[in-house]
Amino acid sequence: MSSNQEEIPKEHHVHRTGKWLPADHRVHKEWLNNIISHVDENPQELHPVLQEFKELIEGNTRVYLLFSSMFEQVPSKKPYSNDPTGHRQIHDYDHMLQLLNHLMTTAPSWSDQSQRVGLVGLPINAVLDWPMGTPSGFAAFLDPDVNAMLKKVLNAWGEYLTSPDSASVLDDSASGWFSETGAKDLTAVANVGSTSYKFEEMFHCDPSAKHHGYKSWDDFFTRLFREDVRPVASPDDDNVIANACESKPYNTATDVKLRDKFWIKGQPYSILDMLAQDDLAEQFVGGTVYQAFLNALSYHRWHAPVSGKVVKAYVVDGTYYSEPLFEGIGDPANHGIDESGEVTGQGYITATATRAIIFFQADNPAIGLMAFLGIGMSEVSTCQITVEVGQHVKKGDQIGMFHFGGSTHCLLFRKGVNVHGFPGPEREENVPVRSKLAVVDA
Repeated sequence: MSSNQEEIPKEHHVHRTGKWLPADHRVHKEWLNNIISHVDENPQELHPVLQEFKELIEGNTRVYLLFSSMFEQVPSKKPYSNDPTGHRQIHDYDHMLQLLNHLMTTAPSWSDQSQRVGLVGLPINAVLDWPMGTPSGFAAFLDPDVNAMLKKVLNAWGEYLTSPDSASVLDDSASGWFSETGAKDLTAVANVGSTSYKFEEMFHCDPSAKHHGYKSWDDFFTRLFREDVRPVASPDDDNVIANACESKPYNTATDVKLRDKFWIKGQPYSILDMLAQDDLAEQFVGGTVYQAFLNALSYHRWHAPVSGKVVKAYVVDGTYYSEPLFEGIGDPANHGIDESGEVTGQGYITATATRAIIFFQADNPAIGLMAFLGIGMSEVSTCQITVEVGQHVKKGDQIGMFHFGGSTHCLLFRKGVNVHGFPGPEREENVPVRSKLAVVDA
């Protein structure tokens, strides 16, 4: 290493699952410093929904205690502090609300500070990164009143992300999605195997138009693949399971339990909690769960893994910023806050986060009843189901989408269904949506 090359501290070598936040935490910190400087120098009146949030905090003793103490519990030392005196980047809940106020009219973008480029795909998560990993943060972000309020905040932000103004980041500027770095990363993630398509060859867009023809941030994020880019695997063979989401494998579990301790480090699947106490949950006891997560740069629509009839389809409200406590300073064996606590808690959020649940009665009797879960994470918790109960779908048909991003998803199979061949977590690339995922023995 040359003498003028900055050494990267060990603390920054954190793999951020799904690339929703920069792998190098210094990029995250510099991005946040810039936001803080702007907000501190340009104070604004709070958005009505954030004024309501402030009133909840100050008018509810329980919530006030948690939101006051979560910032105090962030250690006054590196990497949590902003300077050698121990000054925290975010001082208290008032400061937090001011930062959120700015983000309400900001779309996710690239940070290009100090020659280090990174995507800040979850800006609100970036603000809450340290406090949500404290014991008080753990309690606060499980609180039903807090989550009801956060839903209002995220809905208001979502209104901006569907507006024409939000498309401003869809350009070729240094922080734009079609900058040299952005365009390169977008195509690198979508090109799997030996393919080498350009962005406009893979997705419906107009590269000659402003913002590539996308009307808003959400319009871009829910972009469609061109039909021939992601063909359906063995469309006439019902023994072949198609991949429901463009995603990287996370875990496959067998002989899953009805109820388990999903909040411990092993994060076992707890079927009853995953399926929101649904009366069909018991049919999946002893069965198989496959889970994979979506990259921030990926395609975010869901497609039917099998041909069959939609038996049930609904969205369950859940938590938005709850991360497992074992990832934070509440764990006696861990003296710091995991920089990627929530996104490394992929198993945990299957039972706690907002999620879309769709049950299918597969045409193939060897599969029978199965379930799909689309699971939101942080501000990426808007799940839209586009099929109806009673509708028959063909393998590969669209069934829904994440808005403003995506998180993770699961497929559930009943005990006795001999499904095998799932890709393992060692796979570096996404498994293409609608491609062969697994096989069922008839």
